[in-house]
Amino acid sequence: MVLDLVVIGTAISLGPLHNSAFILLLSSRRGVRQGLAFLLSWLANLIAVIACVVLLTGGQPPAHHSAPSTAAVDVKLAIGLALVLYSAYRHRRPPRPHGPPRWTARIDNASPVTAAGLAWLLQPWAMVGAGAATAVDANLSTLTDWLALTGYCLLATLSLVVMELYVVWAPAVANARLNALRTWLEQHQEQLIVGLSLLLGLWLTARSIAELVA
Repeated sequence: MVLDLVVIGTAISLGPLHNSAFILLLSSRRGVRQGLAFLLSWLANLIAVIACVVLLTGGQPPAHHSAPSTAAVDVKLAIGLALVLYSAYRHRRPPRPHGPPRWTARIDNASPVTAAGLAWLLQPWAMVGAGAATAVDANLSTLTDWLALTGYCLLATLSLVVMELYVVWAPAVANARLNALRTWLEQHQEQLIVGLSLLLGLWLTARSIAELVA
């Protein structure tokens, strides 16, 4: 479980869409406050999903090859296959010109509530679902699994935390470098989406099949 959560959390954190949006928020007129609202909403979404799983399982993993355990593995397998197919679709479709999203024109006047809602919209819910299906195996009577779930939520938020702290500590330098990073992310957005989706999809598929046949 721990290794799966590390892989999923890393894939979530590296996603180009939410990182580009976050950099835009940080470069706005009230960037630090809007960035904090986005970050806290992002983290709260992850915690809420894990909390729902824990409430359903009672903090105890289902027996191996029981109906709940098999259902969780089936969900991970379905998500893994969907990510592989999605990566193939994104790779094969003809390139499209990408203009800036409509909301970027109103970014300076956006409220923290809007920034928080944007975090919810940009959450990669398929990957978050894979994390939730993995968390079914958590045993909350052990400190290791508590730390694993906490680490997963923090790892999936790590890129946002780093950028927020960078802007707070060195705003002038941070804004210039983060805007350069946003340009790079936008130029390589398709490759990043395809690569992350394919790698995570293959990982989830392989791990799920191994769990089903074990």
